[in-house]
Amino acid sequence: MAQLALEINGRQQTVDANPEMPLLWVLRDLLNMTGTKYGCGIGLCGACTVHIDSVATRSCQTPLATAAGKRIVTIEGLGANGLHPVQEAWIAEQVPQCGYCQSGQIMSAAALLAEKPHPSDSDIDEAMAGNLCRCATYFRIRNAIHRAAGKAHS
Repeated sequence: MAQLALEINGRQQTVDANPEMPLLWVLRDLLNMTGTKYGCGIGLCGACTVHIDSVATRSCQTPLATAAGKRIVTIEGLGANGLHPVQEAWIAEQVPQCGYCQSGQIMSAAALLAEKPHPSDSDIDEAMAGNLCRCATYFRIRNAIHRAAGKAHS
């Protein structure tokens, strides 16, 4: 066990945990931040996506020690002043069905728009390829990203 300092959603936090513990479990089990979801545990589905230093990252495969000292943003902190444009677009396009994958989808979409404010369909397909939606709302996801591209801020 070790005490590690984290910056999560703009707040400094200290956790006492095994440095190899996946960030996902630190967020969910130690800090009670349950917006980030467990999907597959092997980094393939995208449900656990968070931003680490502005990069979409699979938290189920990120050891706590790797995240320490870096800027972490979860779905709970994405919209600093209300809803983020991607979240607004998700609502407007009625993207979710079951909703389980949505936090990871939104985090990946927000990272894409921060890097490419006006992505093409192929940019969207490439950036979102690692996010699985078992309800298959991919067309709505793409539409929401295009909608948010008109409003996105980095």
